[in-house]
Amino acid sequence: MRRREFLAALAALPARALADSILVHEHVLVDFIGADKITTGRYDAGEVFRAAKPKLEEVAALGCRRLQECTPNFLGRDPALLKRLSEAVGIDIWTNTGLYGARNHVFLPEYAKRETADQLARRWIEEWRKGVDGVKPRFIKIGVNRAPLHELDRKLIRAAALCSRETGLTIASHTGDGGAALEQVEVVVEAKVAASRFVWVHAQSEKDHAIHEKVARLGTWVEFDGISPRSKEWHVECVRFMAGKGLLSRTLISQDAGWYHVGEPGGGNYRGYGYVYTDFLPALEENWRGQLMRENPAQAFGKG
Repeated sequence: MRRREFLAALAALPARALADSILVHEHVLVDFIGADKITTGRYDAGEVFRAAKPKLEEVAALGCRRLQECTPNFLGRDPALLKRLSEAVGIDIWTNTGLYGARNHVFLPEYAKRETADQLARRWIEEWRKGVDGVKPRFIKIGVNRAPLHELDRKLIRAAALCSRETGLTIASHTGDGGAALEQVEVVVEAKVAASRFVWVHAQSEKDHAIHEKVARLGTWVEFDGISPRSKEWHVECVRFMAGKGLLSRTLISQDAGWYHVGEPGGGNYRGYGYVYTDFLPALEENWRGQLMRENPAQAFGKG
């Protein structure tokens, strides 16, 4: 099938009714070499652009108007590339501020280990004020490990809370388990930031639905991302559980899809962003789809 015919077929799918939908957790580019080795010269931005553009065009045809790119600084964040793609495809692509402490802090720069939470927050607030390569971060992305939280992880969530308190930005935190989610909510609230400014990223990794419910009832957002053919059944179960508890209004979904993998030939396996539209949403009640893909993301992160 020719590309033009393929895009037309996508646009004709029932999920096309989800015009103006939002993907809250996806990636364009990721480099896992570590904070002490990462450089922008490790990849060709033009090659990444050519790999990403058709994937973004496909999801634009399905009604996506905004994609939140969750690659943090020192992991391959490239706001200039995202801006170029956004202008070429017509999707609003958001970048972030913050730092990623998961995977035992290998992606944290040395200054993050010696500076205080207040100092880190000031760095992120300045990025929000001045922009990064001319692009203003629209949310805070951090990452922490499993509970009990390491002191570095606690510093990151406190810095994120302080940044959120001044900027109004929502915190999206890659989180190892439910215990770590609960600890982070405590830190956020102690910093006098509303729990609704915190998003528990990768909540699908926690297998205890009771913890999903407990965290959601604190007023936070519970995000089941990583949706794929292999995970479809579990993700449907998670969403149905939340709906059954009257908590669909605290639920977010996304795919954690993409990515151009720096260091792999041709960028490796770049997974497209359309599966949630073509296969996952049709497995849910039709009247849930708009809330999950439009209303909830806009409420969690802002309308933009």
